[in-house]
Amino acid sequence: MRIFSGIQPTGRKHLGNYIGAIVQWVALQDLGEALYCIVDLHAITVQFDPTELRELTYDAAAILLAAGLDPERCILFRQSDVPEHTELTWLLTAVTAYGDLQRMTQFKEKSAKQRELVSAGLFFYPVLMAADVLAYRAGEVPVGEDQRQHLELMRDIAIRFNSRFGEQLVVPEARIPELGARIMDLQDPTSKMSTTNSSEEGLIFVLDEPAQIERKFKRAVTDSGTGVVRAGDKPGISNLIEILAVVRGVPPEQIEREFSDAGYGDFKSAVAAEVIEYLRPVRERYRAIRDDQTALEAILERGAQSAASLAAATLADVRAAMGVGTPR
Repeated sequence: MRIFSGIQPTGRKHLGNYIGAIVQWVALQDLGEALYCIVDLHAITVQFDPTELRELTYDAAAILLAAGLDPERCILFRQSDVPEHTELTWLLTAVTAYGDLQRMTQFKEKSAKQRELVSAGLFFYPVLMAADVLAYRAGEVPVGEDQRQHLELMRDIAIRFNSRFGEQLVVPEARIPELGARIMDLQDPTSKMSTTNSSEEGLIFVLDEPAQIERKFKRAVTDSGTGVVRAGDKPGISNLIEILAVVRGVPPEQIEREFSDAGYGDFKSAVAAEVIEYLRPVRERYRAIRDDQTALEAILERGAQSAASLAAATLADVRAAMGVGTPR
């Protein structure tokens, strides 16, 4: 089984990123041939600073390694180091419907926030995402719930390509965690935790100090009533229950039973304490890894070489099937 997933080098990584993606990546290293990509080309579809982008790419790599990714057990690389991604993107536009791209929720949301320029790159973002995965003929893609629409489009593109040009691409399946796929903002528990939409107080960053984590959980918005139970009208407490369940690796029902007599204040303190310990190993390993930028660059370059050999084979088959380039 070949597994592929990517993460953006934008902003500091938060608890939602960690639970929804990074923890999955670490667990999947030994279940198949895993390729993990820092998608810096996706990051340039909105306003960005070039110097900051490079630094954030190293930040993301260091967090992934601190969390437990092992370059000997997976392929970790920078997207822009493998040009096959961009060429395959263009080739896949031939089988991508304009109307499908118009319907993408993420494009609608992000384009609405762009005051000066809505880039064509933002519109074609899902095609690049499809190329990222299809280039490696990956069977599984671990993602959060918010990427389900992009995965469905990716599958449609692969099916349409195979129908027109022959069976060249693997139609991937999404791997979405049953628990923790959507960690919500602590200050607005009806919205997903996000570095672009959340306030500082609504985010738990992976590298936050213990005192910061404790303060943010104590200030987390809860709901009317007192019971520590999940309910449609209790998004705040439901989110905290899910977070603690994921951190402990137990069903949410077990959390509800344990804290059936607890007040909101005591429960929030308990969640904070366990999240602090949950993130402590990453926080402690991160700095030493991040400080050795030469080693980080070597890991990314080595990963890119391995990834490129796989992507080049797929691209050659796609080019031949479409009748472009020098005949083989």
